[in-house]
Amino acid sequence: MLKRLLFVLMVACTDNACAQVHINKDLDSLKSHYDTVAQVNDTRSEAYTETTRITFPIYFKLLWSDLKQQVTAPIRGNKQDWIRFGGLVAGTAVLSFADEPLQEKALEWRNNSSTVRTVSRQVTHLGANYETYTLISLGVYGFVFKNEKVKTTTLLATQSYITSAVIMAVIKNTAGRQRPDYIDPATGKAASKFHGPSLNHSDEFKSFPSGHTTAAFAAATVYAMEYRKSIIVPIVAYSAASLVGISRVTENKHWATDALIGATIGYLCGRVVVNNYHRFAKLMNARKLKGTASVTVNYSYGVLQPGIIYRF
Repeated sequence: MLKRLLFVLMVACTDNACAQVHINKDLDSLKSHYDTVAQVNDTRSEAYTETTRITFPIYFKLLWSDLKQQVTAPIRGNKQDWIRFGGLVAGTAVLSFADEPLQEKALEWRNNSSTVRTVSRQVTHLGANYETYTLISLGVYGFVFKNEKVKTTTLLATQSYITSAVIMAVIKNTAGRQRPDYIDPATGKAASKFHGPSLNHSDEFKSFPSGHTTAAFAAATVYAMEYRKSIIVPIVAYSAASLVGISRVTENKHWATDALIGATIGYLCGRVVVNNYHRFAKLMNARKLKGTASVTVNYSYGVLQPGIIYRF
């Protein structure tokens, strides 16, 4: 039901115009290393206009472009990307040795505190139903009050949510990791085992990575980047997402490394989605100016020099 509501909202927030823009070729990730930390996005409210609006057809063009860039990222990585990836792998490997001890401590903390149990139980839903409700509410607000930035940000959050979910699902079925609340019949104990690829893994073997944490960081990153000039929004967004990750451990549904990788996937997917949209916006603004002329007047050495600028 929630997924249907989210889809209806997406349709309502987009324009049903039939304008077709050939953006796939321009945003083709295989031709250039697009997603870069150095990219500066124009996130001023006035930058979200009719020209840069995400229409219904453009939503899916961008979604496909987002997913393609995310999937092909490994073959486009530069030296710094591989160094970061190596650091992540090394850090995850080290943390994996502490997975079981950390799980025991988390459960001990939860069992000894009614406050932790209550808060953990509520916070963990921020990465699932509560997040969906929030996106729907923000989308409705943007649509009703005609706030283009809110509408655009909400649509980008849904794209990040969708693409990260696809990647997460593939990894879950490939890893086949036991959840910490699964008791192995052979040993009578819980263990952080990986059983490898299978299309028939039951939920007990889909621990890695954490889906709730992935979703939380996918949306949080979009809002943090779109409202980067705000002091409060990035702090609240990432704090809430981090609490979701912690709650998945205290709820005994995931190991610590599950949450770490889930957060990483969500963050990276969110970055690609936001940066891809702003490249699209620049393309649209450039096309709008194409074929236009403007009159200029310069004053130099006491002489007025009129001129005309034509954009080809």
